[in-house]
Amino acid sequence: MQHETPGSGELTLIRHAPIAEPGRLCGRTDPPARIDPARIAALRAALPAPGALVSSPALRCRQTAGVLWPERPATPDATLWEQDFGAHDGLPYAELPDLGPLDGAALAQWTPPGGESFADLCTRVRPALLRHGRQAAQAGAPVVLVVHAGVIRAALSQVMGAVHAGLAFEIATLSVTRLRCGVEGPFSVIEAGRT
Repeated sequence: MQHETPGSGELTLIRHAPIAEPGRLCGRTDPPARIDPARIAALRAALPAPGALVSSPALRCRQTAGVLWPERPATPDATLWEQDFGAHDGLPYAELPDLGPLDGAALAQWTPPGGESFADLCTRVRPALLRHGRQAAQAGAPVVLVVHAGVIRAALSQVMGAVHAGLAFEIATLSVTRLRCGVEGPFSVIEAGRT
């Protein structure tokens, strides 16, 4: 049985539905989502109604939020875009460089040409996660963010206190990650990557 800390709330992060044309790296590339009504219905049934619904401005996130809660428009938050992969954005996975030899700390600092590193992403989204976490602590109902794998990993890194820590998590499409939040933002992981 889970116990809530007094004055705490929940930040629920949902990764968007799969993209319509899979097989390539999409950060700022903005393809539509492929919506599976049965998966969306099952996900919605497993979640409480959000106290607030926020989305990345990416089409795939807005579409996912819109089919999950069609009666409630999501508020876009421009800071919650996926990592900017620069020259690698939109490339087929087979054309990407092999980063396997890098350890977690080096991978977090690696920057694609013209893009941002995972560490840069963590810095960019931190204020939004703190803001939405404070809102969750005051809301009495979960604040739901429909976002990207990178943003969810950044949130996990923030809670774990190490930038590279979030890179160890696999974040599937339409998975749910729940964080306990207080007035200082997210502070513990309730669950990560549930599908």
